[in-house]
Amino acid sequence: MTTAELHAPAEAHTTSSQTVFEAGSTSYALRIALREMRGGLRGFIIFLACIALGVGAVAGVNSVANSITTGLATEGRAILGGDLKFSLTHLKATDEQRSAMEAVGKVSETATMRTMARVVDRASTSAGADFVDQTLVELRAVDKAWPLVGEMETGTGIGTSAFTAPNADGHWVAVAQPILFERLGLSPGDTVAVGNIEVVLEDSLTVEPDTLSTGLRFAPRLLLSTDALEAAGLVRVGSLVTWSYALALNQAGTAEQAQAEIEGAFPNAGWRVQTTDTASPQLAQAVQRFSDFLTLVGLTVLVVGGVGVSNAVRAYLDGKRPVIATLKCLGAPASFITRLYLFQIAILAGLGTLIGLAIGVAMPVIAAWALEGVLPVASGGYIFPGALGLAAAFGLLVALVAALLPLGRAQAVPATALFREASGNRSGRAPWAFTLAALLIAAFVAAVAISTALNQFIASVFIGGLVATFIILGVVARLVSMVAKRAPTVRSTPLRLAIGNIHRPGALTTSIVLSLGLGLTLLVALTLIESNMRRQLTTGLAAEAPSFFFTDIQNAELEGFQQTLAQASPAGSTVTTVPMLRGHVLTLKGIEAENYPIIDGQGEWVLRGDRGLTYSSDIPANSTLAAGEWWDADYDGPPLVSFAKEEADELRLTIGDSISVSVLGRPVTATIHNLREVEWESFGINFVMVFSPNTFAGAPHSHLATLALPGALGADDAIARDGEILRTVTTEFPAVTSVRVKDAIDAVNDLIGQIAIAIRAAAALTLVASVLVLAGALSSGSQMRVHDSVVLKTLGATRRTLISAFATEYGILGLATAGFALGSGVAAAWFVVTQIMTFDFVVSPLLALATIVSALVLTIGLGLISTWRILGQKVAPVLREL
Repeated sequence: MTTAELHAPAEAHTTSSQTVFEAGSTSYALRIALREMRGGLRGFIIFLACIALGVGAVAGVNSVANSITTGLATEGRAILGGDLKFSLTHLKATDEQRSAMEAVGKVSETATMRTMARVVDRASTSAGADFVDQTLVELRAVDKAWPLVGEMETGTGIGTSAFTAPNADGHWVAVAQPILFERLGLSPGDTVAVGNIEVVLEDSLTVEPDTLSTGLRFAPRLLLSTDALEAAGLVRVGSLVTWSYALALNQAGTAEQAQAEIEGAFPNAGWRVQTTDTASPQLAQAVQRFSDFLTLVGLTVLVVGGVGVSNAVRAYLDGKRPVIATLKCLGAPASFITRLYLFQIAILAGLGTLIGLAIGVAMPVIAAWALEGVLPVASGGYIFPGALGLAAAFGLLVALVAALLPLGRAQAVPATALFREASGNRSGRAPWAFTLAALLIAAFVAAVAISTALNQFIASVFIGGLVATFIILGVVARLVSMVAKRAPTVRSTPLRLAIGNIHRPGALTTSIVLSLGLGLTLLVALTLIESNMRRQLTTGLAAEAPSFFFTDIQNAELEGFQQTLAQASPAGSTVTTVPMLRGHVLTLKGIEAENYPIIDGQGEWVLRGDRGLTYSSDIPANSTLAAGEWWDADYDGPPLVSFAKEEADELRLTIGDSISVSVLGRPVTATIHNLREVEWESFGINFVMVFSPNTFAGAPHSHLATLALPGALGADDAIARDGEILRTVTTEFPAVTSVRVKDAIDAVNDLIGQIAIAIRAAAALTLVASVLVLAGALSSGSQMRVHDSVVLKTLGATRRTLISAFATEYGILGLATAGFALGSGVAAAWFVVTQIMTFDFVVSPLLALATIVSALVLTIGLGLISTWRILGQKVAPVLREL
């Protein structure tokens, strides 16, 4: 409303205004809203930043996830290495199967397995004693047709033809990832032993075109030819080798037709089929799960930002009291006031949302640049309306929820009260309709967040924890105010003023506790979860786990292997061996594994890919019987299986259910006879499925062994001892794969570290939002502080007294917030670590101290920065306005 309109003759103005108000003109409310916004966005910078940050987080995370998914789809053929891929464990395709595949397209055969690479002659290299002499490698053997799609890239640009046949000196040739050269202290041209042969590491492998379709690996890649693999003698009965057959189809048919034709011809082949749509299903699912988590964190950012939006709206409406009072005196109904300022808030929320969406659109481009060569991220003009629409909806709805209560309070207060409350009293409750609307919209946002998540249970727990934290923070703020109000009178003037400021009407207590509490709680919880996982791996599991795993031990060499290992190991060592096969689940309760209903992803890993299988006449170590009975040692009836109880519960399996697995290309159906509690955290030899001994009578298989070494040695002595054991075993049994558990734990630790960086960055977003909201809350209360400081100065208070009072107030609120954030963050982390991960839980005193210090620095620092300008205000101008 313009100045001329406000000062027009009363009678004419009242009559015309009443006509407009009674008509309930929405256009009139919008016109006045736009006129009032001509003064700019002063006071709404925090509002815009909070909305933009939250929307940008949700839009960016989902856009990047969709970009990777799109990249996997559009680059599916290159990732897969063809149009179709058939994989078998243990067995090569038969001549008939190979002919059927060649009838529909060009075929490339590859084999993947884990084995040891050993330095042949350390004296011939330039490396010193600091390098290991042998290491685990992810070996991949390829034929001359590989790769059917894409190109391999190496340091000097050699092609596959360079290592598909022996070189001029008669040596087999291989290429390897640079990390293998670094780990062994080698250079291109040096020689390593693999199985029974020596291979020359001709070049470093920089790009393996279809690597994403081969699954996760924890060791360097060593690439050689299938002929070299055969000469190495590594592929034996029961060896843990996967044979894959990539097909580049002829023009005549489609991938679906070729798959149906080949599977129809060999229904019991037991192979796993990948198409261009499922070239890397594990990666796609991992991206989706991580996207869900970061989306929930982004929603947390929006919720924290909602506190800032509420503060900004409340402060803005406080400044508009004269205008609201005038409109009410002119006959404007409460609904008109609500529409007027709802328009303004909607415009501002829309602007903040647009800024956030721009961030979301830019994120895939940045991700494509950052992940180039690592993941296929689609960035060429891709915009994902679904991801952007979800983020925009979250942003606008959270802004509406945050604005409804201040709007309700403003439109509910009579004009006379508005004129009287020049002191800035913000008391009063919003009408119940506004509160109910806010609750319903908040519930809708939560429902959308849960329904769009891959794991709805985890999303529900996260949202429930967020709501509970928000409610408890409000209770904490009220308790702090109540304690301050009932505190005894103290003689210290600054302390008395600080206590009064905490419980007075319009105090910043609730805003500060809510804004800072959520961010600190999330940061404490995530930090504790990560630290406990690391501690469990580096100290807990490492202390309980065996020192070595050995695989691919043949029946004929088992006794000799055990004797060699016993001689090479110190006294008191324990060697454990069990038979081992590989197979994948075909059916559960008569339902095909790919069609079996999975709830929230629980137990899905059991059905995905190959699983280790064993048989035993006795209950395995690290297991206890949970239900049913164990079979007799001489049992000779229909096949029986013992299933891990946790996984059985997740898959809704019970005693008496049937399960069919494919082993060595043959289906084996067994009945679940009992359930076991398995101590997975022991890092010992554990299996989901243990079969009765007669199930695999006569089936060729290998053995798995563990070695547990006694006592504790210094780092150097342990490395020397372990190295000697590895050298002895790999020299005597070159085809046996040796895995040092510490190396495996270090690999997992590195992976956790990489994930932790992303999680910390996400949590930092929440903390940034908290700081923004805190700054906005302090800024919104600046006018009230100006009045307070002027009155106190008039009564004789010094600048030092005022600074002490404000610092004490912010310090008390910071300590209260830190105490709650520490308690709730510890509780949340305890639940995740002990109940979900089933690890021991330890609280870090350093983290507690860091949380308290951070809260004090933020509250006192930002508080004093915001009040410094206030302390310099001249008395006379302010007194004239009171």
